Amino acid sequence: HSQSPRLLHIYTAGQSFTVWATIFKTPGVNVFLRKIAVTAASSPAVEITQQGESLSIKTSTSVRTTHVSFTVGQSFNETTVDGRPCTSLPKWETDTKISCEQALQKGDGPKTAWTRELTNDGELILTMTAGDVVCTRVYERE
Repeated sequence: HSQSPRLLHIYTAGQSFTVWATIFKTPGVNVFLRKIAVTAASSPAVEITQQGESLSIKTSTSVRTTHVSFTVGQSFNETTVDGRPCTSLPKWETDTKISCEQALQKGDGPKTAWTRELTNDGELILTMTAGDVVCTRVYERE
């Protein structure tokens, strides 16, 4: 890219999301974390900061706050949404879309991945997959 795409903003979750809770019903997903995540999924806020290819994503809910920082094109360690350690590799799919595949560091479980895409309307679309389950959430720019 001649210039890194800009995702820098604060977003809040819109009212509609598709099959969000089902990602937590996938076999191998921690039951306790599933309950917390489904409760917290009602109104998360996402703050993205970016410097070149380095991004920082902070997701805040009434239950917990998570923070992940990474450089696009470089592997990094993080935790899947249900608490399993994984190695992730984010990459630009387009000038407005990042995809990231996650490889579990140990144990078995569904293959997980996420994408974040910025629309022309200023929405941020988060898509998460676990095995065959695909969930999408739309965040609106504040």
